[in-house]
Amino acid sequence: MENIELELSRVSADELQSLIDYSQTNGRVCPQPMKWNELWKMLPDRERTQESGWKPSSPLILGAWWCASVQAKRSRFQEHLTWAESKGVLDKVRVFLEGLSEDEWFHEKD
Repeated sequence: MENIELELSRVSADELQSLIDYSQTNGRVCPQPMKWNELWKMLPDRERTQESGWKPSSPLILGAWWCASVQAKRSRFQEHLTWAESKGVLDKVRVFLEGLSEDEWFHEKD
């Protein structure tokens, strides 16, 4: 039983890394703000917290969009992908992201 759980954990981690890699193709950083917000709303078990506002943290959109670095946006987006994986909705998120057109992604050079 423990071996099966280890294998499932490895497969899940591989799928997460695969989606992270896909999300960085062509210099992608994260979805454009409206699409990123849609993705964030898809994440289950979001909750308000006293410390940071939301768990997982909200996307860096609206006013935060303009002052957040590329690395900050990428890191926050990957936090959302990790949350999706931990909550069992990575496949749903993958379908959403693969359905985005290239202009619905924010790129390093944008």
